[in-house]
Amino acid sequence: MEAIIVRPRQAPADLPQRAEVDMLGLAREKCVACRADSPRVTATEAADLKPQVPDWRSVDIDGIQRLERTYKFGDFASALRFTNDVGAAAEAEGHHPKLTTEWGRVGVMWWTHTIRGLHRNDFVMAARTDELFGRAAGR
Repeated sequence: MEAIIVRPRQAPADLPQRAEVDMLGLAREKCVACRADSPRVTATEAADLKPQVPDWRSVDIDGIQRLERTYKFGDFASALRFTNDVGAAAEAEGHHPKLTTEWGRVGVMWWTHTIRGLHRNDFVMAARTDELFGRAAGR
């Protein structure tokens, strides 16, 4: 019997390696434990990850880079449910955002406290938050 070898197709060399993961793929990643000596994302890494969370803004507050987005809702109860969904996802990963819940809107801000800046985990959780918002809109 003749063996058949299947090789994966190679992506063109000019495509970014890390940016191949789509937003849903990023949302499926697990957060890794961070220590004070864990590296922050580089500017190049952040630029590669940003297209996967296009509605998030990078902001600098007190010298600390963070990802920020505001979600809009039709009422307070929906905003509160979404806040609780994000809180449950954050607790499951051991990575917690700043959440601001108001009538009709929720502000979410991700950064890694131990390194005082952005880690890949923050982009993972931003993508997951977007996924949760998509589910909330479908309710």
